[in-house]
This record gives sequence, structure tokens and C-alpha cells, in this order.
Amino acid sequence: MGIVAPLDRILGVVVVLLVYVLALLSTKVSGQPLVPALFIFGDSVVDTGNNNNLETVVKSNFPPYGRDFINHRHTGRFCNGKLASDFTGENLGFTTYPPPILSKEANGKKLLLGANFASGGSGYYETTAKLYNTIPLSKQLGYYKKYQKKLVGIAGKSNATSIITGSVYFISSGSSDFVQNYYVNPLLYKVYTPYQFADILIQDYSHFIQELYALGARKIGVSTLPPIGCLPASITIFGEDSNECVTKMNSVAKYLNKKLNATSLTLQSKLSGLNLVVLDIYQPLYDIIQKPSDYGFFEARKACCGTGLVETSYLCNKYSPGTCKNASEYVFWDGFHPSEAVNKILADDLLLEGISLVS
Repeated sequence: MGIVAPLDRILGVVVVLLVYVLALLSTKVSGQPLVPALFIFGDSVVDTGNNNNLETVVKSNFPPYGRDFINHRHTGRFCNGKLASDFTGENLGFTTYPPPILSKEANGKKLLLGANFASGGSGYYETTAKLYNTIPLSKQLGYYKKYQKKLVGIAGKSNATSIITGSVYFISSGSSDFVQNYYVNPLLYKVYTPYQFADILIQDYSHFIQELYALGARKIGVSTLPPIGCLPASITIFGEDSNECVTKMNSVAKYLNKKLNATSLTLQSKLSGLNLVVLDIYQPLYDIIQKPSDYGFFEARKACCGTGLVETSYLCNKYSPGTCKNASEYVFWDGFHPSEAVNKILADDLLLEGISLVS
């Protein structure tokens, strides 16, 4: 009996991969992606350039960001290259990326393939974005409503409805609420325990999903919090002279992720026709951090950029001393964000977890 369960799991993965491969082959023949469009909401993990157009300290549209991206371009992605959401789009059969909604590219027929509404420094908690003058989720939804009106003008009402209901919506949020707000904000940490604050975030998450559903979204993937206590900046700032992951921060992330799963199940049972999938980022990233050499990485404590201890955004720049030559050897690109190499691994894991969104 001990052998049966592992074999069942292996067969399950094989079936999922077979379904995906067959579907992807059909896209090669038809030239069409697996879904009509891709819509992205959230924070810096998925922001592809919206913050470029804001007066904020949370920016990355300068070297060395983007040095390993297409044509070595710094687009506003908080990475040396592609994000996990970029790889996800490629896995779905898209040959271009959803344009940032505030960019010049977000117009005409390019909008038929979706749009990116994410903003670095935002979170589920409205005030997090306001602290950094970035785009809160409520305003991201506002931009999405305007997008829908444009879509009707481009594709017609019937086609627009098909695109809206048949597309995949991806959400990544919550890390900034803790790392860039709660743990550095006495107006929060002196009033709420981190677990109480997590409960508030879950309420905000539930409200956001219901609003997105009311606007027509039916296929939604939401990522969990990563192990926020293992981010190089978190260890440097909150680690109390330890080089180990900050346990108390990871414990809160796991608590929120458990609530996220439970709340998502409740929402799916309550909202007819909703396919809401929680995509686990925590465990695969934690595994890579704990045993980087098993995945081909050299360094998991320090990031590639600068000293690797805290730098992000403007602190990570072309003058930052010590920036590594080969980011593919590093788990983290800057103090908060994974390298492109890690993003590729995470995206492949997300594909297996989110196959029901496209099958």
C-alpha cells in the first residue's frame, strides 16, 4: 500500500502534463493561446512597468534591472529578467506580454490579449499603496473597469464578454503589506498583532475577489505569500544579527496562506461558476532557499544586486558595488525579489497547480 499513493500522485502529474501538452500543441496549430487573454493584478512581483508612470520611490526602470531581459531592457520589472507571470503567459501560449495599463502600449488591438494592472508597493491593505504613492487594488479595479469599456469599443460587446469570462486573472499581493508596511509602521504593529493584521488582509482579499467576480472574472489564480522571513532584506532588517530566515515572519505568512485557502474555498462555493485556484509560492521558494544547490543555485542568503543584503528599487542601481556577474546563480535578484532563474521554476510549478484554469 505504501507504493500505491506515490504512484497515484505521479500518474496524476503525468495526466496533468499530458492534458497541458495536448492543449499546447493545439495552440501551435491554431496559433491561439490556451485562453483569450491574461489579466494581472497585484504588487512588484508582477508589475511590468506601471510604476514607471508614477511619482514613487518604488521603481525599477533603470539598470541593472532588466539586464537579462529581452534586448537587455529595463522595463520596470523588479528583476534581472522575466517575472514568473511572464513565463506563465508563455506557458499559456502567448507570444507577447499583457501591456502595463499606464503605458503607451496599452491601446488598440494589443488590449485584446489582456492587460497588467499591478503596481509595486501595493497590497491588499489600501493604505500600503498610499504610503508609497502606488496603485492600490481598488484603483487597479477602477482601471480594469475602464479597460472593459475600451474592450467593448475594440471587439464589440459579445466578443468582449467572451474575453472577460474566458480569460485567466492572476493576483499576487500581500508581501508589501507586511514587509513594507506592518513591520515598519507603529500605527499598525502597536495596534494589531501580525495575525490580526493578516485577518484584515484576508477580508480585503475576499472583497477584491467578489468585486472582480462581479465584473465578469471566472478563472482566477491567486498566489500565496512567499516565505517573507527569508527575503534577504527581511533577514538583514528584522533578523537580529542572524543569517537565518526570520521564523516569526514566516509563521505569519503560513497563517495567512492557510486563511487564504479556506476563504477561497468559501468564495468558490458561494459564487456560481467561479474557478478560484490558490497557487502555492511559499513551499517551492522555501525549498529552493533551504537547499539552493539542489536547484543549481550558489547563493540564497544574499541577492545579486549590490551587497545583496537590503538593496531594492533605487538602492539597486548601476553604481551598486558588488553586483554579481551571473544572476542565474542567485535565488534573489535584489533584497525582495527572486531572480529570473527562480521565476522560471516557480512558473512551471504554477502551471501544474493552475491547470484547471485552462483545461
